[in-house]
Amino acid sequence: MGLIIALVNQKGGVGKTTTSVNLAAYLAAGGKRVLLVDIDPQANASAGVGVRLATQDKHIYHSLLEPKLVTDIVKPTKVERLWIVPAQADLAGAAVELVSLEGREFRLQQALELLRQDYDFIIIDCPPSLGLLTVNGLVAADQVLIPLQPEYYALEGLGQLLNTINLIQTHLKPNLGILGALVTMYDARNRLAGAVVEELKNHFPNKLFQTMIPRNVRLAEAPSYGQPISLYDPHSRGAQAYSALATELLALLTPHVS
Repeated sequence: MGLIIALVNQKGGVGKTTTSVNLAAYLAAGGKRVLLVDIDPQANASAGVGVRLATQDKHIYHSLLEPKLVTDIVKPTKVERLWIVPAQADLAGAAVELVSLEGREFRLQQALELLRQDYDFIIIDCPPSLGLLTVNGLVAADQVLIPLQPEYYALEGLGQLLNTINLIQTHLKPNLGILGALVTMYDARNRLAGAVVEELKNHFPNKLFQTMIPRNVRLAEAPSYGQPISLYDPHSRGAQAYSALATELLALLTPHVS
């Protein structure tokens, strides 16, 4: 049964989608069958693996309203062993429509349980908010991975995010775990970044990934070509970092993932 990991941070611009796409790509490169699930109305993860839908195409929005449709929505990507459940901009309307539905917080979970046995990993790219779509992502997940930019405001928002996760654990998903926090956009020359990393170690004892993702122009360029960094520039510093992250994650999960 595949492990479902939700990447969550209510603050935008922290490398959440970049991490979702590239972690998924490197897990696939390591021989794992991986499904990337885009539940962000911006659909950047979908574009980041080269999947752009026509207006009439079905996507994650439809499986939130009718979970059994998800099996018809999965699409291949340019990366071997990597598939995606894509999103489109009208996904924003799902948050409104879900409000009146029974079991609204469990719609994504119901959909992904139909797919779990087909994959080693399912990676959910959540929107930069703590709304109903993100709640669906958290309820569907086994573990949460939190990308964080090493700056002061990241620490301020972290408390709110952890409180939301705690509420999910208390009321909706008692066995939801926190896999860890990942430092993104790291610049070793920035003194504040180093200080924030030390503070994060206090927030996440033994839960802060050793791998840190550097600021890297090639990482920023890759999505415009519809490619993860493993295809766009596998020798870049960003590619090396995400390859190391996938390796660290697999080592961390060795008792749980074959």
